[in-house]
Order: sequence, then structure tokens, then C-alpha cells
Amino acid sequence: QVQLVESGGGLVQTGGSLSLSCTASGRTFRSYTWGWFRQAPGKEREFVGSVNSSGGRTDIADSVKGRFTVSRDSAKSTMYLQMNSLKPEDTAVYYCAVRTALNEYDYWGQGTQVTVSS
Repeated sequence: QVQLVESGGGLVQTGGSLSLSCTASGRTFRSYTWGWFRQAPGKEREFVGSVNSSGGRTDIADSVKGRFTVSRDSAKSTMYLQMNSLKPEDTAVYYCAVRTALNEYDYWGQGTQVTVSS
């Protein structure tokens, strides 16, 4: 069974940091782009960042640029999201995903809650 499992979410104060992980099982997804998304209550899911298959290129949403970084360890089938200088508006469920189809993320994790208190 192929699974993506996020971990590392929790409650943090404004200005704090959190590190999320996403680990794949059942398949390595080594040759594919991985991404992070988030969805806040009452809002649509939005792209946060992604990392390509080699780990050499990342794309970061403007809303988190300079504060969040995405990386991966293909040997561990794991992707990371380092979140610094967190703001209350970063509060959301964070999802990891893998893009094996053309321009479509087709494998998703179950999500992990991040709450930033003011």
C-alpha cells in the first residue's frame, strides 16, 4: 500500500518555528516532484512549496518565501518543510503530495495541523 505520512505539526507561538516531514512508504517516488500544500478553515487549498526529483530546485509560494524552505532526502523517501517566523495566518492543515502525472499531484498525505497562536 502506497502512503504519504506527514508529521511534525503542532501548536507554536507567533515568530516560532516548526519542521514538518513527509515520508513515503510502499513506493519511493524518487523520480518525481514532491510538494507541500495547506488549507486553512474556510479557504481553498493553496500551494506552499515543492522540490524536484534531484532536490536541486525548489519553488516557494510568495506568501511564505523567505520564511519556509523545502528539502528532500531521497534515500529516506522523505521531504521536509522548515517553517520559520510563523504567523497566525500560517495556521492550516498542511499536506504533502507527489506529482507523478503531468501537472497534477496525484498522491496525497492525510495532513497535519499547524496552529500558530498570536
